[in-house]
Amino acid sequence: MFLAQGMNEREALLLNPLQLAYMGDSVWEMIVRSRLIQQRKNVHHMHDACVEAVNAGAQARGLAIIRPELTEQERAIVQRGRNAHPKHPSPKNQNPGDYAEATGFEALLGYLFLTDNYLRLRKFAGMILDHEEGEQVI
Repeated sequence: MFLAQGMNEREALLLNPLQLAYMGDSVWEMIVRSRLIQQRKNVHHMHDACVEAVNAGAQARGLAIIRPELTEQERAIVQRGRNAHPKHPSPKNQNPGDYAEATGFEALLGYLFLTDNYLRLRKFAGMILDHEEGEQVI
């Protein structure tokens, strides 16, 4: 298999939250692209829709949707990601608060992916994407 062997929870929790967010960013983009490819749209449309869904504002909104469902440990991972300070400022076109929330969101997704918790990952992705499809984002 092309994926690395999953980590146990302890190993994943020892990672820097920005490392978790690094992985989570890729995981979220892959989830969004997978949903878009199922819609059989042209590549230009898929790219535009992906850019709309994979940015700090959209990820912060996604976190708000799933927040009530988070366990105590998941909330702690989000908080660690939110409090992590990257060596660069938030992008000029992104709200710094949204950027911090998005980092927490990405850290959570990275953690779930690295610990092979795909059921939880699918649940959260479904909640967000189904909600956003109702708003015509994806």
